[in-house]
Amino acid sequence: MPHAVSRLRAARLTRSVKPFLARGGPKGERCSGCRLVPSHCICALRPDVPTRAGMCLLMADIEPLKPSNTGWLIADVVADTFAFGWARTEVAPALLALLNNPQWQPYVVFPAEFADDTRVVHELTHNDNKRPLFILLDGTWDESRKMFRKSPYLQNFPVLSLHPEQLSRYKLRRAQSEAHLCTAEVGAMCLALAEDTQAAEALNAYFEVFTEHYLKAKQQLPVDLADDVHLRLQAATHAA
Repeated sequence: MPHAVSRLRAARLTRSVKPFLARGGPKGERCSGCRLVPSHCICALRPDVPTRAGMCLLMADIEPLKPSNTGWLIADVVADTFAFGWARTEVAPALLALLNNPQWQPYVVFPAEFADDTRVVHELTHNDNKRPLFILLDGTWDESRKMFRKSPYLQNFPVLSLHPEQLSRYKLRRAQSEAHLCTAEVGAMCLALAEDTQAAEALNAYFEVFTEHYLKAKQQLPVDLADDVHLRLQAATHAA
């Protein structure tokens, strides 16, 4: 069954006035399951790991259409991933229902300097009756800041500020700063905070495998399924 980001992508495509052409031209065939060219498909490598946490992706308009989007990887790994297109003037009723569902404790994941100090947290509040729901603003840095400022329905939730110990490993787009992590890297940090350790390790490894396949496809080079990144994914997926 297609996951939430895949469904959002399909819905966005139906609204397109003209076809969305990813780099590679109009004849560039891509796998519908992983968005890579068929020769470098990673669908068979998708991790199947348990998670308690949930992910809510608020996605900028064309973000679901981009093959380089890494929110898709989160949806591959985390069963309870929800995805919604963001618009300043409207909000999906299903999103409001999700945020008000008593089984979830939502956290808006965003840097502390953009939030009121009273909202900022650096750790999760452990509650056996509520599962953490991480709200990730998925877009360019400018788009994410706009979503954070102009989404009044998020204003009553704590802002989870992360402190990465390393620079981003994302190589598929140019970021304004190497300190800006991509969506999958942020998702893995959130899973680690939620003590979904295996899922965090699997998502990190899956992200590295995706990056390698994506770049090797662009270079028209084969991948080595027995190299270090693939072995790390196997180890994370089959961890006890």
